[in-house]
Amino acid sequence: MGETLNTQTSGTEGIRGAKDGRGGLGHVLSGVAVAVGFVLFLGAFAWGAFVYRPYTVPTDSMTPTVQPGDRVLAQRIDGGEVRRGDVVVFTDHLWSDSPMVKRVVAVGGDTVKCCGAGGRLTVNGKELDEPYLEHTELAPEAAAAGPVPASDTPFEVKVPEGNLFLLGDRRAASLDSRAHLQEAGQGTVPRSAVQARVDALAWPSMKMLERPATYASLPGGTSKPGPLRLQLAAVAAGAALVLLGAAYGPLVRVLGRGRRREPAGAR
Repeated sequence: MGETLNTQTSGTEGIRGAKDGRGGLGHVLSGVAVAVGFVLFLGAFAWGAFVYRPYTVPTDSMTPTVQPGDRVLAQRIDGGEVRRGDVVVFTDHLWSDSPMVKRVVAVGGDTVKCCGAGGRLTVNGKELDEPYLEHTELAPEAAAAGPVPASDTPFEVKVPEGNLFLLGDRRAASLDSRAHLQEAGQGTVPRSAVQARVDALAWPSMKMLERPATYASLPGGTSKPGPLRLQLAAVAAGAALVLLGAAYGPLVRVLGRGRRREPAGAR
């Protein structure tokens, strides 16, 4: 009899343990969810640290796309991966010893000119629609008379193979390729000078940088977005799994206590 009672008591405790979230399939699954969540969360952070590098933009030459003091996330890439329209981080000692941020408007073999009809920049004779430009301080007298030109400095450059022609989005205040037209290469920069491509603003606001559609119809098209969205999704999914897995046991125990406090006679 004593052995029978002990066996029944033990079985009852096992059932209660399973119902309380301290055993059984639910407990195992919650542990798996926490483990997988940690792997996703930490793995995505490690992946991001390997692929991306943060930069602080000190000047206003890229407004309104990037404001001075903004923190950006730039994907580490080889210069050979750069396409027209990319906002890149590069270092050219003829320009400065510090990293600079500009937009690529033409690549090796292109003829870039300003200005075409309507004051627009042209690449290989194709006029570019540049919605990212900041015009407020550019040629105010021309703005009153008609369309504001894409540059107040006229130029026409045949970009050498392996080089890039770079301009700031705030054309009126940007020291870019136009400031180096008289130098070797007519202001162009070797692809090897590129260190990274800006994919997103990280601070004070979070925003992805879209590839300008105006370059999509040119040979080579635009570059593909980096893996940042996938990394952020993995971080969010990992955090959710950790929270859900960790909450499973306490939640089941709370619900179990609620069931045991039924009024007398409810049976």
